[in-house]
Amino acid sequence: MSKKPILRFALAVLCIFGSFTVWGVLGTALRKEPASVPQTGTTLRPQKDRDVILNEATAVSKKVKDGKEQNVLLYDPFIGEKWGLVRTNSHKAWEVSQGSKDIVVAVIDTGTDIRHKCLQDNLWVNKGEVGLDSKGRDKSTNGVDDDSNGYVDDVHGWNFVANSNDLTDNHGHGTHIAGIVGARSKADCAVSGVAPKVSIMTLKYYDPKSPGANNLKNTIQSIHYAIKMGARIINYSGGGTEYSAEEQAAVKEAEKKGILFIAAAGNERSNTDEPGKQYYPADYGLSNIISVTAVNEKETKVLPSSNYGVRTVDLAAPGDMINSTLPGNTFGKMTGTSQATAFVTGVAVLVMALRPEFSTGDVKKYILRTGDEYPTLLSKTGSAKLLNSYKALTNLDKGVSANGVTTANTERTRAFTSGSAAKEISPSALSTSSDRDPAEEIGTFGRDLINAIGGPTARERGAGAGAASRVPSRDPNIGE
Repeated sequence: MSKKPILRFALAVLCIFGSFTVWGVLGTALRKEPASVPQTGTTLRPQKDRDVILNEATAVSKKVKDGKEQNVLLYDPFIGEKWGLVRTNSHKAWEVSQGSKDIVVAVIDTGTDIRHKCLQDNLWVNKGEVGLDSKGRDKSTNGVDDDSNGYVDDVHGWNFVANSNDLTDNHGHGTHIAGIVGARSKADCAVSGVAPKVSIMTLKYYDPKSPGANNLKNTIQSIHYAIKMGARIINYSGGGTEYSAEEQAAVKEAEKKGILFIAAAGNERSNTDEPGKQYYPADYGLSNIISVTAVNEKETKVLPSSNYGVRTVDLAAPGDMINSTLPGNTFGKMTGTSQATAFVTGVAVLVMALRPEFSTGDVKKYILRTGDEYPTLLSKTGSAKLLNSYKALTNLDKGVSANGVTTANTERTRAFTSGSAAKEISPSALSTSSDRDPAEEIGTFGRDLINAIGGPTARERGAGAGAASRVPSRDPNIGE
């Protein structure tokens, strides 16, 4: 037998072995561990007396180049930490739409730190309260209701707790929600909101320092203000288990004005399809409402603290340990359906900016229909889907894309979220089209079947006689 084949074989083995060895050495030499990211773990935990304490948040520093503002699409150094943005494909969505300052989002919550470096650029400005008046005074501070809307110097919104223009966030929840919706990443800001371009109207209805405040009344007044002052979207991350006819009427008025109302599903650990467990305003059953529950990062499961229901909850979004803005130019993490709701609000801004001709129903339909399907959500939400920012912008009817080519909260502090023989199915944007995908068909079939055999829906029960005899209030959803 010739020795040449054997030698060639031996040389080949040595070459292969040598290649692996060289690449292994180079890989070890070149590989670097990722830089550690400051942990800003701010978590809210209710005490036995149901008071809420906000732990201190550690400020996050950010290295920048040449002191210049950095592009939100490319230069967020902590994007890997923001699993919610990554999971919902926000970085790809921003290549299609970053939102628009023309779209006003009313954040009805605990106030906003309007001096926060990540939020200042995206604050709504009431044009009737800026500039100089006839006496040469600054309208924003002249103590006059210059636009005759019933509120004095309401430049960025209104505080319905103190009946003033002081929007100070004494809690942190509202600032956190505003950041998820529309923080603007730049040279000195380490947080990106879902909609980097937006106008955030702050409506404060809850203050932990005012335990006697009527939070339901403040909520209703906030909704009416948002309608009057031109909001396109209302983000409401609070709620309660008591039905309110007046609150429902306010949301219905918003519906008539074409305003999208995105509401937290709540954190009672409940199936809100069941009798007596509905959560309002998320469960009023109006066509402009998107009810949102929260999921975790690894398993994409609804959080144990979050409410769920195939008839009463529309969609899931990231809500576990979400990093966002906090008062005092700080940042921290919170958990709950409040955070998930803000993600959906941000995507709604992106869709409206890209498709200004869309009706409220269109926006809702595309957000619900274009999410990512997860078996873990089949029995938890009506759509069985997780929010996907990019798909909501690029996947339109019949496979045609936008560019023409054939996309914990916990226990609330409560001072604050007649059946006929023929049962009517609760309205759903998913039922408006006949070309639903299989997952949507399964989810809708499940809802319809339960409605047919289970009596009035939770939403129908909420509007029933006797429910309004209670004196309800509304608390912010506080995560744990």
